[in-house]
Amino acid sequence: MERTAITVSKLNQYLKAKFDADRNLSDILVKAEISNFKRHSRGHLYFSLKDETSQIAAVMFAGNAASLRFEPKDGAKVLVEGYVTVYEPSGQYQIYVQKMTDAGKGDLYLEYERLKAKLEAEGLFAAGRKRPLPTFPSTVGVITSPTGAAVRDVIQIIGRRWPLTQIIVYPALVQGPDARDSLVKAITRANDDAVADVLIVGRGGGSIEDLWPFNEEAVARAIFTSRIPIVAAVGHETDFTIADFVADLRAPTPSGAAEVVVPDRRTMAERITVLNRKVEYVAGKAVAASRERLEHLTASYVFQNPARLLEKAQMRLLNLSDRLDRMRPDKLLAERRQSVSLFADRLSQRIRAIIAASGYQYGTTVQRLELVNPLSIMAKGYALVHKNNHIVKTVIDLEPGDRIDVLLADGAADCQVMAVRKDA
Repeated sequence: MERTAITVSKLNQYLKAKFDADRNLSDILVKAEISNFKRHSRGHLYFSLKDETSQIAAVMFAGNAASLRFEPKDGAKVLVEGYVTVYEPSGQYQIYVQKMTDAGKGDLYLEYERLKAKLEAEGLFAAGRKRPLPTFPSTVGVITSPTGAAVRDVIQIIGRRWPLTQIIVYPALVQGPDARDSLVKAITRANDDAVADVLIVGRGGGSIEDLWPFNEEAVARAIFTSRIPIVAAVGHETDFTIADFVADLRAPTPSGAAEVVVPDRRTMAERITVLNRKVEYVAGKAVAASRERLEHLTASYVFQNPARLLEKAQMRLLNLSDRLDRMRPDKLLAERRQSVSLFADRLSQRIRAIIAASGYQYGTTVQRLELVNPLSIMAKGYALVHKNNHIVKTVIDLEPGDRIDVLLADGAADCQVMAVRKDA
């Protein structure tokens, strides 16, 4: 007998009809733990229900979710009521939850909270110990599954953003019972190689069980003791693991980690362009200011008439030289001697005229006058003292340090008063 082929749609319709006809699936009560919880923007809830060995997809539409008296999240123990049927477009069977109540936190979630509190108390999460990432890393180490989508995304994004960076993949299991030790060995190996400037440790999204290796204490301590800065990139943006808290930086996804560990060449090119423009602007202003100053200097009197400026300086120098020449001590003394001699000659002529007019004998009178003539007295060893062109008659007019001229019969001396003594 010839068999007739049916379409996938017909098959899914048939399976849905079988599910809907089974009274055991039309009204069920299930106790389980929530995993992979997501809230849609329209209010629908999508999650998985699991126990130690199995899990099943579940959905709770916005109308039923509005009556919830608690906030569902991963790790929560719940009691759900609903029915099981097939979603025809994907052929997936799932629980359509109509009621849900809180039945206590799941074992994995409790373990997560316990370890988180312990490591935080030890200081593994302290912000002060977190190291900055290098701005331009020459080598980036990636610790993840070598066959997963995460490593492909990281390689592609780093290559596009900063092609100069070398990428070293340290293969590691990221799921399952052996993943913990595999991650620890990969982190240790990367530190032993000491080639990478920064490490990305992570994987793509998954259930709390899938991500559990990144909640292991051994992995957290390996990240903490790493000498190389580590960026944790585990799961999706809403997933948080112990590794995220210990790492130097948390990225929401592996793709996000690739974007934070290297700069974007297009952004850097734009920055360089802006800096070049600023340099050109500042340099242009400096050149313009220097050119303006040069033009001002070249237009000045100094540059236009340098010979005249030199002549003026020479004239000033000659005037100063003449003044200095006139102030020479020997010339000043000669002038004063000449002045005293002229005064004496005029005095002698005056005396002679007076004597002649009075009828006295000139010779006898002259002899008498010679006795009081200052020059005759000075010839006997006496001297005249001048201070500021005035004759000094008493020591009261002198002070230590004064400059004086001592006139003698045959010349003069320029002196300085060292001390003044007044006779009793």
